[in-house]
Amino acid sequence: MKILGKVTFLLLLGGIWCQNNPNAKASGKSTKKSGGNQGGDIHQSPPVVDLTPGAAGSSVITTGTGSTGGTAEAGREGAAGARAAGQQTDDMRLHFLKNNQVTCNDGTAAGFYLKEFRGSRRWLLFLEGGWCCHSKDTCDSRYQNIPRLMSSSEWPQTKRGTGILSSQVQENPHWHNANIVFIPYCSSDVWSGMGVAPTPPPRPRQGREKDRDRNTNATEYTFMGSLIIREVIKDLIPKGIKQAKVVMLSGTSAGGTGVLLNIERVASQLEQLGAEAQVRGLVDSGWFLESKQPRSPNCPETISCSPEDAIKIGLRLWNGVVPDRCRQLYKRGEEWQCFFGHKLYSTLTSPLFVVQWQFDEEQLRVENIYMGGQSLSAEQWQYIQNLGRELKISLRDVTAVFAPSCLSHTVITKSNWIRFQVKGTSLPRALHCWDRSLEATRNNRTPAKGCPFHLVDTCQWPQCNPTCPALVDRATQQELTLLQMMVAMGLDPQKLGLNPEGDADYLASMVSNGG
Repeated sequence: MKILGKVTFLLLLGGIWCQNNPNAKASGKSTKKSGGNQGGDIHQSPPVVDLTPGAAGSSVITTGTGSTGGTAEAGREGAAGARAAGQQTDDMRLHFLKNNQVTCNDGTAAGFYLKEFRGSRRWLLFLEGGWCCHSKDTCDSRYQNIPRLMSSSEWPQTKRGTGILSSQVQENPHWHNANIVFIPYCSSDVWSGMGVAPTPPPRPRQGREKDRDRNTNATEYTFMGSLIIREVIKDLIPKGIKQAKVVMLSGTSAGGTGVLLNIERVASQLEQLGAEAQVRGLVDSGWFLESKQPRSPNCPETISCSPEDAIKIGLRLWNGVVPDRCRQLYKRGEEWQCFFGHKLYSTLTSPLFVVQWQFDEEQLRVENIYMGGQSLSAEQWQYIQNLGRELKISLRDVTAVFAPSCLSHTVITKSNWIRFQVKGTSLPRALHCWDRSLEATRNNRTPAKGCPFHLVDTCQWPQCNPTCPALVDRATQQELTLLQMMVAMGLDPQKLGLNPEGDADYLASMVSNGG
């Protein structure tokens, strides 16, 4: 009994040591101190939270000699410990990549969360969003304020999926029984990076040009977003992804753009592995339009770069890649244009479903428009209206689309995603119709009628869809109608051509006919 007691005591000591031994940096350097708030989708603003962490329980990930902060085996041991401790099996569980040379920005191990559904041949891979960094200064700021988007050192053991990642049939009627893979975003490169960027040959620099180069390229971070996706698929081979019937690569915001950039590579990789799966893409809130703001002459010395400039500069830093067929359309140095869905879409061969709010809050934020803020000019209101028109034009040739006339950002991982409708059809229903159509076409059958999946609101102004998410006043946190918010922000709705009485009648008709 004394020997057993000593063994138990030593095991307890080992567990305490592991809990206090954070993920080590692959390069051998100590990981930077983590802190700050969770990150945002664009310009490091607070994001929509896609997932709520599951209870951590008593399981920990242990590290061995030569480890970069965790291994796939350690992840499995942690998962087994969680099950032994009575954890709910609905949680997705953390697995680190077997290839420890493919890492997060700071060198900690990249990985994925997995919830298996035994017997299912459907796989849903999800890319997390969180914008990017494109220089030493922007990356240092990002690391200080939102370290979880650059490091795995504080990732929880489990995550609970919501929306399309949920395993509950009531919340996720058509994909609850798929194998769910959540890939955390820790590469800050819009999922385009292929490793350490090549070092250009040195040449003399002077003054401002020297400062610009130092700010742009002198960084200790690694950018491996595209490689992380590749390695995740490799690690899923023992789990059965080679036997998949359908693999859907999905993502929100920057993760949605990552789907556009990587879907052809994923399809090619699975084909080379001998898989017969149909690879599909689901892009949520990653279909951006070019900014109308004048470009900053100080980019990249400041954080005021437009998204186009940030991507253009970032591509060099990240050693980023774009799909080959799109790259061939543009001359060297113009590859950044392939980050925009309306320029890339026609070059893709894999089926794609685009989910996009017509008045995306992050698109507006790029133009310094904040609904629910202190003020809104008539010119800004005009821009908002024009945005809706331009977005609808950009989606005209997209086969499968769900575009409500609402002010919001991201939807597929929201627990209430089932309530949003366009023309009387919910998003889960539209995805199911698309799924049935693809299956019918694949099996040389005629797709069923009365099951729509090209759904774009035709009303002309924000929030004219009665199922839109509520607007919230930032100061009071009260829910407001669009008209109430416009008045609160200093605009006269009637001068702008909005008639509250007529609009009320219009909304009533929309409720009955579905928009």
